[in-house]
Amino acid sequence: MASVIVRNLLRENKIVVDDKNKLVDELVNILLEEFVKEDQLDQEVREILSKHMEKIRRENIEYQTMFRMIKTKLAKERNIVL
Repeated sequence: MASVIVRNLLRENKIVVDDKNKLVDELVNILLEEFVKEDQLDQEVREILSKHMEKIRRENIEYQTMFRMIKTKLAKERNIVL
C-alpha cells in the first residue's frame, strides 16, 4: 500500500523525493503505527462493551452499532484517524 501511495504521488508530481525507498519505508512505519492504534482502540471498545453486555442484551441494543458509536467517539477524542 505504501509503495502504491508513493508511486501515485510521484506520478502525479505531488511530491519530489531523493530516496523513494526510504519514503516507502517511513510510510510503512507510519501506517503500521496507525493500524496498531486502531487495533488498540478496537480492544478498548470491546472491553467497554463487555462491561455492559447485560444491559445491551436486556435493551436489545445492536452490538455493532454501539461498537461503531463508541469507537468513533473515542477516536475523535484521541485524534485517531479511522
